[in-house]
Amino acid sequence: MAFDVVIRSPHVITDIGDRPAAVCVSDGRIVKIAAFDEVLLSEKDITITGALIPGLVDSHVHINEPGRTQWEGFESATKAAAAGGVTTVIDMPLNSIPPTTCVDALAVKKAAATGKCSVDVGFWGGSIPGNVNDLKALHDHGVFGFKCFLLHSGVDEFPGSDLPDLTAALNELASFDALMIVHAEDSIAIQKSAKPSSRSYSEFLASRPKGAENVAIAQLIEEARRIKGRVHVLHLSSGDSLALIRSAKSDGVRISAETCPHYLALSSEEIADGATQYKCCPPIREKSNQDELWAGLKSGVIDL
Repeated sequence: MAFDVVIRSPHVITDIGDRPAAVCVSDGRIVKIAAFDEVLLSEKDITITGALIPGLVDSHVHINEPGRTQWEGFESATKAAAAGGVTTVIDMPLNSIPPTTCVDALAVKKAAATGKCSVDVGFWGGSIPGNVNDLKALHDHGVFGFKCFLLHSGVDEFPGSDLPDLTAALNELASFDALMIVHAEDSIAIQKSAKPSSRSYSEFLASRPKGAENVAIAQLIEEARRIKGRVHVLHLSSGDSLALIRSAKSDGVRISAETCPHYLALSSEEIADGATQYKCCPPIREKSNQDELWAGLKSGVIDL
């Protein structure tokens, strides 16, 4: 048969490893992976020297449309994703207006995305105080799971959850085996921390201590253990929490965790005072902490 496009590379990465191969595409889909030098009929035959990898999936994306499209909209976000080799993005439920906390809001977001997406797009639902009865319907309408914050989210229309709110939502999600993904910083621990009084990065770092993550993750683990729910720790930055997660996994708690490129590539020692482009929560921590995150990723305690 003739293919639309054949792309040949000495380094084609698949589930069986790195090998020379020819990737055959028809109607926008990969239909065959052939030997590198196999004679193939095609409208276009391209040989590249670089590696050819599968499309990446970014499960933690804030697109913010509708409502705050000036921050990032579906058109710009998905074009940027495609340019970087990301072929699927999963959009977070907050920062858009309305947030994705009920079926009607999900419909608004889907309508906003229609005709603007250059890659595949999915959606997370939101878990906030008072919307427990909306979670099953959102799940039935296709969200991949539900996000909650254990402190103020940064936007008033997506309030944070306290421990009773988390428990109620986890009980509901467990009834249909849905996933809760969690921004795990403890609000009380942060309230007790010293507030930055200058543009010093070290002061900002001290205002978001590892202990705030550790306490929140410990609470999440115990609730997941008791309820037998599925939970995922978002953007883990505290290396101290790895032992908690490792132990929970060995006990059979259904927990996974992610970290982020900026935690793995940057350290607090490199960040100048006033360099607000590096400000994030949880924060970028010390080089010794970064080493712990790398070890956790390599060992599988951190899943992605």
